[in-house]
Order: sequence, then C-alpha cells, then structure tokens
Amino acid sequence: MDNLIRNFSIIAHIDHGKSTLSDRILELTKTIEDRKMKDQVLDRMDLERERGITIKLQPVTVHYKGYAFNLIDTPGHVDFSYEVSRSLAAVEGVILLVDATQGIQAQTLANLYLAMEQDLVIIPVVNKIDLPAADVDAVKQEIMNLLGCSGKDIIATSSKTGEGVGKVLDAIIDEVPAPVALKRRNNHLRALIFDSNYDIYRGVMAYIRVVDGEIRTGQRLKLLATDAKSEALDVGVAAPDYKSMGKLKAGEVGYVVTNLKEVSECKIGDTLTLEKSVDKINQLKGYEEVKPMVYAGIFPKSGEDLQSLRDAMDKLNLNDASLVFEPEHSDSLGFGFRCGFLGVLHLEIFRERLKREYGLDVLATIPSVAYKVHPKNKDAFFVRTPQQFPSQADTTKIEEPWVNLEVIVPQTYIGGIMEFVQKRRGVYKNTEYIFTATKDRGEPRVILHYKMPMAGVLTDFYEKIKSISSGYASVNYELSDYNQADVVKMDILVAEQRVESLSSIVYSNEAFQEGKKIVKILKETLSKQMFEVKLQAAIGGKIIAAEKLSAMRKDVTAKLYGGDVTRKRKLLEKQKQGKKKMMKEGNANVDIPPEAFVRILRR
Repeated sequence: MDNLIRNFSIIAHIDHGKSTLSDRILELTKTIEDRKMKDQVLDRMDLERERGITIKLQPVTVHYKGYAFNLIDTPGHVDFSYEVSRSLAAVEGVILLVDATQGIQAQTLANLYLAMEQDLVIIPVVNKIDLPAADVDAVKQEIMNLLGCSGKDIIATSSKTGEGVGKVLDAIIDEVPAPVALKRRNNHLRALIFDSNYDIYRGVMAYIRVVDGEIRTGQRLKLLATDAKSEALDVGVAAPDYKSMGKLKAGEVGYVVTNLKEVSECKIGDTLTLEKSVDKINQLKGYEEVKPMVYAGIFPKSGEDLQSLRDAMDKLNLNDASLVFEPEHSDSLGFGFRCGFLGVLHLEIFRERLKREYGLDVLATIPSVAYKVHPKNKDAFFVRTPQQFPSQADTTKIEEPWVNLEVIVPQTYIGGIMEFVQKRRGVYKNTEYIFTATKDRGEPRVILHYKMPMAGVLTDFYEKIKSISSGYASVNYELSDYNQADVVKMDILVAEQRVESLSSIVYSNEAFQEGKKIVKILKETLSKQMFEVKLQAAIGGKIIAAEKLSAMRKDVTAKLYGGDVTRKRKLLEKQKQGKKKMMKEGNANVDIPPEAFVRILRR
C-alpha cells in the first residue's frame, strides 16, 4: 500500500488544455458522477470559467488501478507562475502538455525549467490531436529537440475526446516514483503548507503535503514560522470537494481545517507540526519570498468601504501569497493601499475578485515599478510612488528593474516584433530557432531573447505583440536585475499649485510628450473658473508643457441700456481687476473631478 501513491502536476502554456485533461482524468477514474460532470471542474471561480484560464492551483485526489493519484492543476499565465512553483514543491512528477496545433510556447519553456530545477520526472504529452490543424509529428519533433527524448516517450492525447488519457495515467504509475517520505512515517509530523483559503465558518483551511509522520483529526498543531497554535478540526482530501479522511500519512496531499481565525497566522510555505513535537524537528525549506514587480494604488470608491477593503485584502492574501500591500493616502482619492502584483493580469484579477467575492468597487491607479534610489552618503532604498521620489540633486543614480524576455514567434513576424521591442527599450541578446519536422507545417518558429525594462511590459505589451504577430506570438519574462535609468519626477501644477496625486515618474526623453498629454486632458475635463487657470507640467522648477483654461466670462454690461460708453468700460475694468484678485486668492480652490484623474491614469 505504501508504494501506491503518485503525486503529480500538469504544466503547460495558457490554453493548451490542462483543465480539460483534468476533467477527463476525473471522468475516467469515476471521481465525479457523470450527472455532475461539467467543463473545468477544478476551476472553482466563476472568473476562471468566464476567462477560460486557471488562476488558482487546485489539488484533487483520484483513484486508478488501485493507486491514489494526487493531482494539482496549475495556471498557465506568466503572472501566476508563483502558483506553479508552489505546486511543484508538493509533487514528484509532471505532465508537460503541448498543444498539437501551436507547438512549444513561451510558458511551456518557463514551466518546464521550473520542473527541471526541482528534479521532477517529466512525462511529455501532445494534446488536441483531434483538431484538423494538429501536426503531431512536428510538435513531437520539437519536444524531442527540447528534452532529448525519443518519439515513443511522447504520448498523443485528446483532452476533449479522452483519447490517450488512459496511457497518460499508466505512464504516471510506471514513471513517477512513490513519495520518498513513505519510509519516514514513524517520524514526527512535518507538513508543508502549499496553499490555503478562508472559510467563514471553519476559519483557515490549509492545503498540505505531509513530508514526515502523520496528522489526525483532533491533534494540537503548531505553525513554526508564525508560532500560531490550533487544533485539527478535520483532516481529509479534495475529491474535488472536501472529503474527510480522519488522517493523512507521509507522502499524501490533502487539507486540514485549522480553526485559525486570523488569516495572518497561516503563511504559505510554513511548516505544520504537532505542538508536542516542536522541539524535535527542523523547519522545512518552504518557499522563497515572492517579489512583486508591479505596483498600483487601490482605493475604495466610497470612504466607508476602507475597513471592508482591508478585511477583504487580508483574506485574499491568505489565498494569494504573492499579494503585498501597505496603507497609502492620495489627495484626490483619499485613503487606500499601495499593492504589489506579479503583473498587470494579476492586478486585473485581483480587482475583479474584490468586486465579485466581496462586493467592493475600487479604483486602481496606473501600474508602476519599484525604483532603486542611491542617495548621496546614504544606503540605497526603493520608491514605489512619485511622492517618495527624491530630488535629482540628492541622488547619485536611480535604477529600475529589468526582465529577461522571451518571445516565441513564426519567422515571418521577426522584423515587426524586433522593431516594437526595441522601441520599448529592449536590448537584443540572441535568436534561437525551433525547427519543425514536416514541410506542410510551414516556416520554423524562433525564440527572440531580449533584456528590457520592466516598465516596458506593463501596459498594452501583450496586446501589441499579439497584434503584430497576428496572434501567433507568445511571451514570457522573469525579473533579471536592476539597471541605471534616466527617469525624473514630473509634477503637475493647476493654477500654480502642485497636485501631488498627479505626479508621475517618466523617462527624461519622454517627459515633454507625457506632460503635454496630461495638461491637455486637464484642459478638456476641468470646469471653467471665474479666472484664467494655468495648467503646467514641471520637472523641478522648469515648466516643460503648459495650457491655459480660459476664464468663465459673465456679461456685466447686460443691465446697461444706452448712456455714455465710459460706463461700460468702467464695469469691464472692474471685472478685469476682480479676476486678477481671484487668481491671487482663489488658486487653491480649483477642484479636479475624479473623471479627470481617471482619464489621466488611462492615458
């Protein structure tokens, strides 16, 4: 019985069929009754079903030919690669899924490298062989070139029809080893928390991989990183709904209801053990602390929702360990939070989850990166908002994050892609060819390797790449290092008063164009005042772009019916002097409406 456990994940590029293959495995193993079967069973969120993507990893236990399979379905998008890395720490093998119509894509490579770093067994599978555009032989050749395996090692399947799925399960039995920890079942309990969520009735529910010993319902538990103590109210497996088992042994994957009410007490990557065994064990390695790459301000549309927003973010943070946030205040938007994300899609999903799961409508500021500032005679520090940005006179240099970028694209589109990436300040490294095996597949595809500033991939990068390549390109990037950046803080002045919430960090050679855009938007959206309003963009004390909002003109001569023209001139002169006085005394009274702020954020 000890050797009848197999732990594995499915990894692939986005939309290559991971969730559909999971559906067929659940169907083939009779884990779910036919009448309850539906598409994307393991995608529990409505948001995942609507977008057709997996956002959260999801474990499930199935049984096949006497074996217990612990499957973890993983996301495919680059923004959720942290979810993949957590999944791989809990398994011994992976199914590498490749679409027979698209071949190897950027996230195929990225996820494969993650699996290879963990020394996991890799089972290559070509999926979607039922489609008319499938070129199985060519894609098999690509996989053979990549892994150095033979053609007979690659399984051809159709997740849609179920063809070949049984062969995949047989390969898992034959090739994926049983958990090594099975030999250590008599040791003291050590379990790795690889995911968790919050249940309003039962508190924190942790997904665990039992590394040593065993855990039973009713035992007193302790988490080593947070020193939190609790009781195991229930222990079981996901099948895919919670199925109480009473205990989990070494090598098994399942859940434990911790009864913890504070979400901060259960950290992903922490080691779970018995309270009585704390002094007898060493903490598991866990996970590297995730480093957000994109920052944005999140503000409730109603100030009354601030505490509700805080509570919701605490609970989402339990389920999304890559989320980082701290309090922030904006003159225009009030109190909110400065949040760190892994990418722009991560930000979008976060906003949508706040709205759907907690009924909170929020406003997000334009995404930005964290700059590393080297001040004179002081240690370097990071700034995430323009308000924290020091003056140029106080700094020796400023650095920005760069990424290693990979774009996989058919040879035809190389020119357009290279031109676009270089406009985004990308630095070309090299080109790598992925050769196809058959003539009817067409031209070979290439991998373009670049280094570029992280800021270049934040807004509309994916959309532009897809447009240039007619939808054929795929993109992957990972944080590389920090390089010197020629950036400055640009201030916006309305009626000669600095508006801090409209300040931004821009490249020096783009400051004029950006400043011109902002003052033009303000001119179009601000209401006219009784006096002329100056709209200016400035760097330090230098004005680089300006517009004027003309004064609202009241016809003060309307009440005159004839008489000497000097009477009219006196009234007009009096109006003129009044406007000058209002300009001096009323500068700070120009209100900037929220719609103006939103337009500037979305410029």
